[in-house]
Amino acid sequence: MTSLTADRLVDSAVAATGLQDFGDDDWREGLHRLVDSLREEAALNEIGVAAATKELKYQLITRLGVIAYRREHPEVADVDVVPPLVIVGQARTGTTILHDLLAQDPVARVPLTWEVERPCPPPEQEAYHTDPRIAAVDARIAAVGSLMPDLFGMHPMGAQLGQECVCITTSHFRSILYATEYRIPSYAQWVFNEADHTGAYRWHRVFLQHLQARHPAQRWVLKSPGHIWTLKELAAEYPQALLVQTHRDPLRIIASVTSMYTTLRGVTSNDVKPHEIAAEWAEHIMSGLDRSVTARNDGVIGSDRVVDINFRDFMVDQIGTVERIYDRLGLPFKDEVRCRATEFLDRHPRDKHGGHRYTFASTGLDEGEWRERARRYQEYFNVPSERLD
Repeated sequence: MTSLTADRLVDSAVAATGLQDFGDDDWREGLHRLVDSLREEAALNEIGVAAATKELKYQLITRLGVIAYRREHPEVADVDVVPPLVIVGQARTGTTILHDLLAQDPVARVPLTWEVERPCPPPEQEAYHTDPRIAAVDARIAAVGSLMPDLFGMHPMGAQLGQECVCITTSHFRSILYATEYRIPSYAQWVFNEADHTGAYRWHRVFLQHLQARHPAQRWVLKSPGHIWTLKELAAEYPQALLVQTHRDPLRIIASVTSMYTTLRGVTSNDVKPHEIAAEWAEHIMSGLDRSVTARNDGVIGSDRVVDINFRDFMVDQIGTVERIYDRLGLPFKDEVRCRATEFLDRHPRDKHGGHRYTFASTGLDEGEWRERARRYQEYFNVPSERLD
């Protein structure tokens, strides 16, 4: 793993771009912790070493490019990010399809996968749907699909579909995304429970300002499961944000993410243990859900700024749920939005790519123990238990 060192990655990114200014140094601790964890704990195979090296180098290149553009165009920093609408539910609770439906509003600006992956130069409004980077990112996604054919059934992917905020904070190296891709318990412990994410949200704002530099945003619509662990920092950076929290039986969430992350890690490591993934992520998931209860009790998230959506209700009536969100937040739900959202669902039927099959029994966890752990969250938000077979 001679190529996988923090210093080598930094030097490689500088050599590739001719740039040296990474902005403030808050990102460096995350990179060093991540690289150490990858080297010592991830049991990477040859593909894994190459993939991690390429991924981290590219995140450094992204950071260099964003900072360079900001230095050349200081006016970018003068245009604020409109208080966004943010989906903060856990993974596997319907956040992706909800994000896609909210994106159908012409007023909404959703960070698309292609512009988050390849943000430099900033997207142009006139070429937003024809930029050649779209085809390049779709080709990369197709290559991922060839390695993990089951992944598309678990999570829709496409260059012109919405992307999560965890893919923005990857270039600040404080992102839970890395812990989904690799077995890195030391880094995960730090990023979930110890790291200060204030700088990551500051970078998040910088990144959105960059994306809107040549394609202005009337209202950003964002989503990420990562926000559930950092609601305090989110609220501090975007105090006027409107939130939607999606809810689902935590045991179903644990079972689903175990299956998905087993698939993700299976390409880059030959030592992947589903029961280990389940035990690791069950702790993280319950910690995040408990924090969301505490955030409500402590007033970090005011009830006037958030809409709670139950997964089961959403799956029964997706358009009606979107309309309820608009009504609850005082936003106009126009006929055009309804028609576009309905057409999107027609073009993207559920289980289009085969769906996702999983069971709680496959996690190896004790159902009674984890049902008790989930009690506080389920009772507070009135989240029903689901069948687990």
